Amino acid sequence: MMFKLLNISILKWLIFSLALTLFNIHPIAFANVDTHVDEKISVGYFQHGKYIVIEGLKTSTGYIFNQESHKIIKLSTLDWPPYIGQNLCNKGWVFKFTVALLASKGYQIHINFLPWARAVRSVELGFSDILFPEYYIEDSAPSDYAKGQRRREVLMLSNEFPGGMIGFLKRKGEISKFKGNLQDLKGEAIGVVRGYQNTPEFDVMMDNNEFNIVQAVDDLQLVKLLVGKRVNLIIGDPKVLRFTVNYSDLSAPEKAKLLNSIEEVKPEIKYNALYYAISIKSKNANEILKDINTALYEFKNSGETQRIIDMGSTECY
Repeated sequence: MMFKLLNISILKWLIFSLALTLFNIHPIAFANVDTHVDEKISVGYFQHGKYIVIEGLKTSTGYIFNQESHKIIKLSTLDWPPYIGQNLCNKGWVFKFTVALLASKGYQIHINFLPWARAVRSVELGFSDILFPEYYIEDSAPSDYAKGQRRREVLMLSNEFPGGMIGFLKRKGEISKFKGNLQDLKGEAIGVVRGYQNTPEFDVMMDNNEFNIVQAVDDLQLVKLLVGKRVNLIIGDPKVLRFTVNYSDLSAPEKAKLLNSIEEVKPEIKYNALYYAISIKSKNANEILKDINTALYEFKNSGETQRIIDMGSTECY
């Protein structure tokens, strides 16, 4: 019996070996091999008249830059094109700007892309040091994660850096009640992305339940809420909302349907600058805030901030 089993095993191996030869398959293809390859990425910036290039890697835990440094800092962000996004050239100008700012102050930089609500949670609870890019947070804004506390009690805001307009979008051809006064929209069905700051006045009215708010998990779902007639208006940066549709995994006809179904409401609400929000739970929160504000001042005064913005997606490597 043992002899028969041995012959059967040998026969199976011969057949297997013949198949490998016929189909040109290497035996290692059947081994448990880790095929993960880190993606290399570079960020360049000028400092004191010298052009500096910082090398980084994309790994399973996010993006890491300046690994030689022992000053480790963890950041949480989101896909928010055209400002920042994993599928944008060099991840967008806000990504490059942030890496350059922190590298100029000697930090080892870890950036993780998350859905916005999770990014907010990770920083407000102290799992990450910095949330970005953030809009201005009014003093009364409640935290969804730090029980009984306001957001400004768990986060410190940096000085501002360039942002964009914020306004409403509506379905094409429909008339909006908004003529510049948010009071005219009391009771209106409005879509927002969960966890987003918008404008101080709008957010206070929203927190007071003066609108009929429907929350979306991200900007793409927000546009779908509007086109699907779940809400009459959505609020956000119009540039972001359109870019998000274009950079989504939707088919070309689906993208065209969404984009052709929406239009901006005039007037826009206001210009919103951007900020870094630093967790007060971070071990060196005050030092981090000081370093960021110093770097923001230096980059603005030297023209480096505007250079990085102007290069945008043209400096791909």
